[in-house]
Amino acid sequence: QVQLVESGGGLVQAGGSLRLSCLASRRTDSNYAMAWFRQAPGKEREFVAVFNSIGGRTYYTESVKGRFTISRDNTKNTMYLQMNSLKPEDTAVYYCAATIGGGPKFSSAEYAYWGQGTQVTVSS
Repeated sequence: QVQLVESGGGLVQAGGSLRLSCLASRRTDSNYAMAWFRQAPGKEREFVAVFNSIGGRTYYTESVKGRFTISRDNTKNTMYLQMNSLKPEDTAVYYCAATIGGGPKFSSAEYAYWGQGTQVTVSS
């Protein structure tokens, strides 16, 4: 079992930046795939980014490529999402997620563990 807690959300202007953090209750490297998802009101939860701990590769949804960066600090059991050049369409509740298996996964249904979410609001 692993518990996840997100932090770092807030209200920012378009073009601004935020860094989200996800603290895990236990060491997850080599054993868990970890990812960021987001969900806007009235919309389904969508994949944002995933970190492949085995190969160190990262994958992003097309709309955030070049703007968002996912990373992990295994010594602190923490995953980050650096968000730059934010747009109003990035507004959503952002969730970190984890599941057993080191390979990347892109569907929310594949993740067993979820944080409570942190709100990101980008004003125009």
